[in-house]
Amino acid sequence: MKTTVTGLYDSYEDAKAAVKALEDAGVPSDDITIVTNKANSKVDVEGQGNRAGEGAGTGAGIGAVAGGAGGLLTGLGMLAIPGVGPVVAAGWLAATAAGAVAGAVAGGAVGGLVGAMVESGVPEEDANFYAESIRRGGSVVAARVEDDRRASAEAILNSAPRVTVVDRRARFAEQGWTRFDETADPYTAEQIAAERDRYRVNRL
Repeated sequence: MKTTVTGLYDSYEDAKAAVKALEDAGVPSDDITIVTNKANSKVDVEGQGNRAGEGAGTGAGIGAVAGGAGGLLTGLGMLAIPGVGPVVAAGWLAATAAGAVAGAVAGGAVGGLVGAMVESGVPEEDANFYAESIRRGGSVVAARVEDDRRASAEAILNSAPRVTVVDRRARFAEQGWTRFDETADPYTAEQIAAERDRYRVNRL
């Protein structure tokens, strides 16, 4: 039976390193996913430009989001998620989120990114936290692994500077945050930069 392990990173470069380490350890690209705020990733997805911003308020999916041969990161695409804004993403979670977003737009279904994470086995409380973290400029990497590989997958995710979830969630709570709100305005580039600086100072 497979379980989902998840890592949060302040740096997109750290998230990419975690993806590569998982792939190098033999985790198939089809079982890995990455979702990062476009403002923090500095990635220009070929053929997409900045069009994701057009659908950020409505939750429209823009661009193909799928893993590709030769590594997950070759399949990066753009997606606009309600409450988060434009993200760069690849893998099964991104594809599930795109479907959930489309369903929410078409039929008023609740889901989006949080729903996709919960469906993949991430506890709802954690899914809300990860979605909010992406909104604030973070990067999430998730991998589906067999139960007996969970410990090794967690160690791989820790090989890059991974955010301590308990500490970061407490910091959010100090600011009055309780759960992800997909009706909220996405963070501006300035807000994301301030958020990154706040935690970068903490790490020094």
